[in-house]
Amino acid sequence: MTYFKTLSAAGFLATAIGYGPGRVGFGLFVSEFRPAFSMSSSTIGFISGLGFLGFFIGLLIAQVLLNRRGPGVPIMAGLGVATAGMATVAMAPSLAVLATGVFLTASSAGFAWTPFNDAVHRKVPDRDRPTALSTISTGTGVGVVTAGLAALGAALTGLSWRACWAFFAVASALALLANWAALRPVERAPADRLARQSRHLLDRAARPLFVIAFVYGATSAIYISFAADYMAARGGVPGVPAAATPALVFICYGLFGLAGLLTGRVKDAIGLPWLLRFLTVSGALSVALLVVLPGRWAGLVPSAGLQGLHVMMTSAVLAFWSERLFPSIPSLGFTAALLATAAGSTVGPAVAGVMSDTYGAAAMFLATAALPAGTAVILRDRHAQERPVRGAWREPA
Repeated sequence: MTYFKTLSAAGFLATAIGYGPGRVGFGLFVSEFRPAFSMSSSTIGFISGLGFLGFFIGLLIAQVLLNRRGPGVPIMAGLGVATAGMATVAMAPSLAVLATGVFLTASSAGFAWTPFNDAVHRKVPDRDRPTALSTISTGTGVGVVTAGLAALGAALTGLSWRACWAFFAVASALALLANWAALRPVERAPADRLARQSRHLLDRAARPLFVIAFVYGATSAIYISFAADYMAARGGVPGVPAAATPALVFICYGLFGLAGLLTGRVKDAIGLPWLLRFLTVSGALSVALLVVLPGRWAGLVPSAGLQGLHVMMTSAVLAFWSERLFPSIPSLGFTAALLATAAGSTVGPAVAGVMSDTYGAAAMFLATAALPAGTAVILRDRHAQERPVRGAWREPA
């Protein structure tokens, strides 16, 4: 099997765990956690923010491990942490233990993706990199759909949420074994090169990447944390038990997110500036529909679908956009973009939770929708360049 297929398949599995149940698992089961642990909206927001703080910390640790040991070690560490965190949630007897499990589980996403950007850059030809990176990022869609189906099965059969999290832990352990078997050694970047090139992260041309990443992180994290519970609390949709609503939200989210596989082709067809406008508007409409059409299929499916498309395609954009801007430090450049995402994801739910308790959920969602909508308005073509930043050089393919 070629490096293109091996790395794509291994990365697909790792992101399916880290960005599937690892990223959305807490939001998927908020309706179950709220009564079980007596949580307010503010508490939900802070625990969700804590999880994304774990993601932030995981990114930093992964970069250190990548620089010292190559991509295999952080990937294995991330899947190991995911397995431990999911098992902790499954057995959690108290809110503190639940929060610890959420922190560990969410941190796994920080470990398991960025090293693949480095491996793909080194082992996959330039023409195949956008496809490989899109395939890896779209593992998220399958992971989310699988998690949603597990939650739907539990809601319809009366199975405990703890059983679902035990299933997630087993799946994570299997993904760890598969990655251990599939990954080939990939040399790490020389430390002096990283030191020389890292200053280019501060280049003015890279700022739009980080702004888009921050807005995307805040918007998606707020949606993941609150949308499903909001819909369920309003009775769900006709013909389906309200308890099954969160599962339906994330199944639609994941299925529509599979469009992420087409991100490279769409970008080639319409250009990066228009793709970014489309994605930010999609994120804004997704959140606004929660308020405009609550309790209707015409609200749930488009809202969850647009959010899934927004998340998966933007993830793919951040992967190949950062690789284009920082060709000599692909993993570090992607880590920087995801750190901006993690910062938005950490702050967003915490602020949204307080705002929801103070002003109501509808006002909170409308304020959230304004964030990507405003970004789309101010975005200019010159902000979405794909040329390497000044002084950054590209290694031979």
